[in-house]
Amino acid sequence: VSNAGVGMAGPLECQSLAAMQNLMDTNFFGLVRLVKEVLPDMKRRRGGHIVVISSIMGLQGRGGRGTPVGADPPPPALTGTPLAHPGIVFNDIYAASKFAVEGFCESLVVQALRFNVAISLVEPGPVTTEFEVKLYEEAKRADYSRTDPETADIFTNLYLRNSKDVFTSLGQTPEDIAEHTLRVIEAAHPPFRHQTNAAYTPMAALKHADPSGALMTDAFYKLVFKYDAVLRLSLR
Repeated sequence: VSNAGVGMAGPLECQSLAAMQNLMDTNFFGLVRLVKEVLPDMKRRRGGHIVVISSIMGLQGRGGRGTPVGADPPPPALTGTPLAHPGIVFNDIYAASKFAVEGFCESLVVQALRFNVAISLVEPGPVTTEFEVKLYEEAKRADYSRTDPETADIFTNLYLRNSKDVFTSLGQTPEDIAEHTLRVIEAAHPPFRHQTNAAYTPMAALKHADPSGALMTDAFYKLVFKYDAVLRLSLR
């Protein structure tokens, strides 16, 4: 089981390249190093199961629920369900590392199946742990002078505020993720992907509904900047 990971949140201009490289070294190359060690023996035995803790952010760099083609995303109060995390827009490098994990496993699983080796991606949404608490506490104290005032305001007064509501409303416990992971490990026919939070599952459909990406981008832009007040109400 590969579960190593570090986080990063904030305006891109405020992140150092060294910090970005450290994150990629842990989140992506840490997995690569592990697989390089265990895969040869699994191939020789013609059997094995590699379980990778990925993230819903490895499927899409922002979260939400589906919207009909050509329509504005409905206000959350009309759907009766909370919308997923709009603040993911400030997790650029973290999302990139999880996209790398997903792409690596998507390519590798085809070869692995030839040797009867299963690969499973467990994809949580928000999980309430000290990991997130520390990340957001650091974000509150960070220096945002390297970005413009409008971006700094969006991050501190929109992103951080909504993030707290999202984790309170949609966050899972580590024990819940462990139960999901155990089910994947014990499955007679392990799935390649397993999402732990049903509130996030429809967003993959939104991404693939329009290959140009315009639908997804427009929907989430309106969600973050047009329906922000309604969004906050839906998360409480």
